[in-house]
Amino acid sequence: MGNEGMRIWVSRPEPGAGRTARRLAERGHTALVAPVLRIAPSDGPPPAGRFDGLILTSANAAAPLAGAGLPAAPVFAVGARTAERAARAGLHPVLCADGDAADLARLVAAHVRPGGALLHAAGEDRKAEPAARLTAEGYRVTTWTAYAALAETALPEAAARALRDRDGAPPLTAALHFSRRSAEIAAHLCREAGLSGAFRALAHYCLSADVAAGLVELGVAAHFVAARPSEEALLAGLAASD
Repeated sequence: MGNEGMRIWVSRPEPGAGRTARRLAERGHTALVAPVLRIAPSDGPPPAGRFDGLILTSANAAAPLAGAGLPAAPVFAVGARTAERAARAGLHPVLCADGDAADLARLVAAHVRPGGALLHAAGEDRKAEPAARLTAEGYRVTTWTAYAALAETALPEAAARALRDRDGAPPLTAALHFSRRSAEIAAHLCREAGLSGAFRALAHYCLSADVAAGLVELGVAAHFVAARPSEEALLAGLAASD
């Protein structure tokens, strides 16, 4: 399929969805913003005490961490967008791994001695890394649930109408998937709406191999997998793949 001027479903939660839509428009594409997750703050208080490093694996945890009132400590961000959000929230200094969880663990190890106390501010739904690796290397890791990503209970109406070609707009031809969970929820909600076939027919652009694996397990082929887990690499795939 050609990829000039595609109409693309962005199912990631806000505020990221709106930013992605603007970046798609800059590339000549049209975004259908219909998130299947919504971000909600955590009710749990942040842990007390002083930490040698603060870990961010999601930009959504930056603002809660900045508002936690913890003593200043280096912030280790998994990627450029997360680092940018952390700096904008007033956290400093911010060091960026610009990669994945393994890169983040290596960055922490380069600046904090084993035995140091680390705080991982994360979402309710999170992966074991980098906390598991850092714990195995002798760090004392405390994980704080700073926010929750809540799944929508039904397919957003805008997405349903587009998948049925009933919204009077150009056909929906592709979908961007930024997390395994959001991809799996999108697939589930489409199945519940009787739109599995239309969902499978889209070109699915995935942020990482893990995201793609979640779709493949559901019988959905991944059209493109970003070389690095960054929005820039994912959007580059719109021009690189065919």
